Amino acid sequence: MMQPPAPGKRSGRGRTTLSDVAAHAGVSAVTASRALRKPEMVSDDLRQRVERAVRELGYIPNQLASALASARTRTIGVVVPSLTNSVFADLLRALHDVFLPVGYQVLVLDSRYHPNEEEGAIHTLLGQHPEAMIVSGIDQTARARQLLERSSVPVIQTMELTDDPIDINIGLDQRDAGHMATRYLLGIGCRRVGLVAAPLDPRAHRRRLGYADAMSDAGVDPTGTVAITPRPSTVAIGAELFAEVLTKTPDLQGIFCCNDDLALGVLFECQRRGIRVPDEMSIVGFNDLEFCATACPTLTSVATPRYEMGLRSAEIILEIISGSGERPRERRIDVGFKLIERDSTRRAAAGLRLASVGVGERR
Repeated sequence: MMQPPAPGKRSGRGRTTLSDVAAHAGVSAVTASRALRKPEMVSDDLRQRVERAVRELGYIPNQLASALASARTRTIGVVVPSLTNSVFADLLRALHDVFLPVGYQVLVLDSRYHPNEEEGAIHTLLGQHPEAMIVSGIDQTARARQLLERSSVPVIQTMELTDDPIDINIGLDQRDAGHMATRYLLGIGCRRVGLVAAPLDPRAHRRRLGYADAMSDAGVDPTGTVAITPRPSTVAIGAELFAEVLTKTPDLQGIFCCNDDLALGVLFECQRRGIRVPDEMSIVGFNDLEFCATACPTLTSVATPRYEMGLRSAEIILEIISGSGERPRERRIDVGFKLIERDSTRRAAAGLRLASVGVGERR
């Protein structure tokens, strides 16, 4: 014969409720709620009994109900194009470093570089009633843009710049960065400069446009010097794309890689082929990830201040939602970029090198 549940124990397998916690602690539901929401209003003994019941029953408060009651969710919605691409790790780390200590949770969804999936992610997060939204890039669909414009919460577009932000824009000029990297390679004496890009997302596309601008400015024909793929960026893809460019342009002397993992793949392929870096091939990456400084030879790369973008985004959001709600006077914030010259590029005369490096510094 089945025994009835012991006093204070839950029956069935449903979600633990506040009433379950109250019964387990031997208090009323109102008292249990007060102990959890305003512990200073109850005795230490009562608070400890309720907290012990919470731990023993595995109770999770209904945050949505609390949010509806207070009109505050203390959550920040974030959409990035990839959770596996380490480029976005610094941005997310900055957001967590700022928001978590002050009691905000960061809800992150991955759009997988697809505009329609980004739109779906924005729709989903807005359904959770976040207090602000942060999205990577500026190329949202018309529907996604409409959702964000009508959300009534602060919206920050990061990673690049636009003249028509939804609300607040914090980023860098990707096209200018691509132009600077290519001009640098041309400036140190590389007559034939190639480009590899994967995937060709909007930011990589703008870097490619910057590359084309610099080649045109220098009067150099880029035919046969570009290899791109829609596949995710990896070290192996970098080697593969570089081999494709070499097949078409065997006299290549420099290569601009739209991501650092591609640059590492190019370096490995050079080593496999016996191509000396930087004497026979100069390599420039993009983003200046940690391994650039430890590769052999070390990799020249365009540094993008991703942590700073996340930090400033979080600080501005906190100022808005914790203060008067007013937006900052500066709605378009250019964090700039900087070329970090290392051993993968040949040396030029000091004056020329400094001029090339300085092109991207706008701090």
